[in-house]
Amino acid sequence: MAGRALRSPRRAQLDVLRSASTRSQVYALLRRAIVSLDLLPGQALSENELAARHSVSRTPVREALIRLADENLVEVAPQLGTFVSRISVRDVIEIQFIRETLERASLPHAIKNITATDEAYLRALLDEQEEAGRKGDLHHWFATDEALHRTLLEIGGHPRVWPIVSSAKAHLDRVRMLSLPDPTILGELLTQHRAIVDFVTSKQRKKADEVLSHHLRIALDILEPLEQEHPDYFVLDEEEEDEVREAPVPRPVKRTATKAASRRRR
Repeated sequence: MAGRALRSPRRAQLDVLRSASTRSQVYALLRRAIVSLDLLPGQALSENELAARHSVSRTPVREALIRLADENLVEVAPQLGTFVSRISVRDVIEIQFIRETLERASLPHAIKNITATDEAYLRALLDEQEEAGRKGDLHHWFATDEALHRTLLEIGGHPRVWPIVSSAKAHLDRVRMLSLPDPTILGELLTQHRAIVDFVTSKQRKKADEVLSHHLRIALDILEPLEQEHPDYFVLDEEEEDEVREAPVPRPVKRTATKAASRRRR
């Protein structure tokens, strides 16, 4: 009986790479959908539906969901289903502190290193962001925001900082995305971006630091109003402690303004 034909080593290698690429792409697409709020906090997820939507088998979807669960962006409730994690207030506060510390530390180096070419690129980003705001393209507005902050770190000589921060700030990014439909917030953020670039290019270190610090803390200023407006999107600190012991189904959060305020004072 003729033996079964074996795949060539090259073909086997290509299959492995193709499989890895599919897994990475599905993971990136699902993560982006969660961060951009295309998939809402608490929303149930179906492997079959996600596989059909992205034209892949269930395997890469399942592996992507496992990876997202490790990042606390997906919750798996045995026998009940898989859900988009609600926004962790604790994570938002912690990563905001880390981000502010690193970006402010890099700022003096950006002021020292910035060139005319760097300035031209930053101002082009600002114009692109203003146009995105006029068109109501919040996804592109958010992308230009990310590009501006990443570029300032790179000019400061710290290109490896942004990927580290970016990979950890998904809960913070969801708070930011929730706030963007407010035109007042958009206008305020753009004004601050322009001021930061102006002060960096004119070598005004103190003023640049003051504006950047205030700018990065807006996420904390809007956190409580967003919690009150979308209570089912958030999870409180005490609930997170409970979830260490058990994995509950995502549920609406009942809170008062007093409780939220007292938590932030601790």
